Amino acid sequence: MQDFTTTTFGILVFPEVEELDFVGPWEMLTMWSKVANGPGRCLIVSESPGPLTCAKGLSINPHVSFADCPPLDYLLVPGGQGTRREVGNRALLDFVSSQAANCRAVLSVCTGSFVLHATGLLAGKRATTHWAQLDRFRELGDVDVVEERFVRDGKLWSSAGVSAGIDLMLAFIASESGDDAAGKVQHASEYYPAETRYGKYEDHAQAPAYLKRPRP
Repeated sequence: MQDFTTTTFGILVFPEVEELDFVGPWEMLTMWSKVANGPGRCLIVSESPGPLTCAKGLSINPHVSFADCPPLDYLLVPGGQGTRREVGNRALLDFVSSQAANCRAVLSVCTGSFVLHATGLLAGKRATTHWAQLDRFRELGDVDVVEERFVRDGKLWSSAGVSAGIDLMLAFIASESGDDAAGKVQHASEYYPAETRYGKYEDHAQAPAYLKRPRP
């Protein structure tokens, strides 16, 4: 089994990033490091040093800026309202492109997929995004949009919205480090979602296809 303790995993953040988009994966990622020999270095990365404000008002202090970020083995790009601005941010897109070139895997959560697309990484690839943005994602024209909780296409991973990033990260851990490692993380974090669905929103006209399938 590969030694992940020598690897570095970066999570990109920006103003108006959706909190759970990165905090959920961060919890799974750092739990992996703690209980199952995951990456030895986990970093929150932003364009500039200093605190920034997330979509719901949480203020965070990234570990490193683009200028002092080391080469990453893995990169995750979350979503949020801020992505609508960041898809035109040349500095951010250049950072993602340059890091992605040498990453073992690049992941997105929610509308972070639009950032990956803006770099050209998703051209001709299978990917997904938040249910409310599926049509806008299809309009890009060169992405095979899949309505699943998460999708893998080679070294590129993407997930549906917000909480789906947790499922993405567990599946990623299983793929990279095996089912036992993912099981240790799932058990340590007590991530066993209740099956209860409220308000019948699985019947909503825009509900993604995976919600409409019968549960096993």
